[in-house]
Amino acid sequence: MKTYNRPKLDIPKTALERILDWAAILVFVSGTGYLIWIWGDLPAEVPAHFNGAGEVDRWESKWTLVMLPIIASLLWIGMTILEKFPEKHNYMAELNEHNIEFQYRNSRMMLNVLKNIVVFVFIYISYQMVQVALGGEDSIGMMFLPIFLVLMFAPMIVFMIRSLRNR
Repeated sequence: MKTYNRPKLDIPKTALERILDWAAILVFVSGTGYLIWIWGDLPAEVPAHFNGAGEVDRWESKWTLVMLPIIASLLWIGMTILEKFPEKHNYMAELNEHNIEFQYRNSRMMLNVLKNIVVFVFIYISYQMVQVALGGEDSIGMMFLPIFLVLMFAPMIVFMIRSLRNR
């Protein structure tokens, strides 16, 4: 089916989607609140970038910390809007009357999982940047990059496999 011919189905969010959304909102509000609370104790410069080993390789003004919650919230809002239009998503399987509801749900769930992981990761990075700036940590950790990559790609792979299995 071409995207402009796909039907719009009214498929309510699952309990898992709602739980993940609320968990991300809670983490976002907590992380942003922590940043506001600790702001006065932060030095003028904070880590702005980490290399592949998790070590700080650039320091900048503490105002760079403000960008992480802003980017996380913009991504979360944008992906939430995209979730509402599964008929506009790209699909690996041909859609038909037998699989369309499953494919819509699967695609929407993949977006939901990814958008919420993005919020968790951005708030974690913000927290770690604060810890390094305050001297509590010396890096973000060597395992951050591999864990981040798994968190981003594993859900995509799982949901693509589900999509192909349920053609």
